[in-house]
Amino acid sequence: MSCVETIQAYGLRAIGIGERLLPRSDFTLCDQFVLIGSGLIWNVYFGLLALFFGFWFAVALAMGKNSDHLLARKPAEWFIFVFRGSPLFIQFFIAYQAFVLLPRDGIPINLGIVELTADTRWLTKAWAGALIVLFLNTSAYAAEIFSGALRSIPKGDLEAADAYGMSPGQKFRRVTFPTMLRLGWPAYTNEAIFLFHATTLVFFSGFPAWQQQGDALYYANYFADKTFNPFIPYPIVAGYFVIVTLCVIAAFGLANRRLNRHLAPSQRPRLRIRPQLVR
Repeated sequence: MSCVETIQAYGLRAIGIGERLLPRSDFTLCDQFVLIGSGLIWNVYFGLLALFFGFWFAVALAMGKNSDHLLARKPAEWFIFVFRGSPLFIQFFIAYQAFVLLPRDGIPINLGIVELTADTRWLTKAWAGALIVLFLNTSAYAAEIFSGALRSIPKGDLEAADAYGMSPGQKFRRVTFPTMLRLGWPAYTNEAIFLFHATTLVFFSGFPAWQQQGDALYYANYFADKTFNPFIPYPIVAGYFVIVTLCVIAAFGLANRRLNRHLAPSQRPRLRIRPQLVR
């Protein structure tokens, strides 16, 4: 099978398009690049959705943590503390076990007259259960970043908004929110990079891959087991994630320039990428 035929057969296999059976022998370098790249689709899926939904939840948590109201502040503080204080892999394990322990036929919902059954089996699948864990974890870390940015907003900016006669909603949209993003964006970029790296833990989390349609590390592990040579598939995974990291840096760099477009070029903060080695 030529490399072009391999791409046609396995390029989208991770999402159920193409050959159903994996190659059994005579693995070529093209086979490994194509199948691992196909699995990377799932890693990008986990990262993008967790980042998108986690961003808005993190903003809400940051506002809650900085709120003067106890009922808003304490739940946000404890949520951030629990998810930042426990290892991500343990969160995967606990979530999977919790989802498995839910009734396999669903959770009975008693409405008084009629009893309905909510099907919860989808929570044990990687595309949903693992995504929920990543979403909650990145929300906690991003909320701590945005909370610090909120506390760093110059008081003069807020006082000027009050003097101008802005309503609380207008002040948040025009002053608080954009300033918070501008101050917290460099640190949030590092969190986004780590999130994409953390998607590799889904392979070890216990959430099963449906019909052998796993992520990049799933296929890398498959080739390493079949060839007894881990020094080809795992560096391929690392290379793919380097490319993903460069894409994240480029996209967040554009957003950073957009957020600081009102500043002179010499005064615009540059992104300094400091990947976290241990979490």
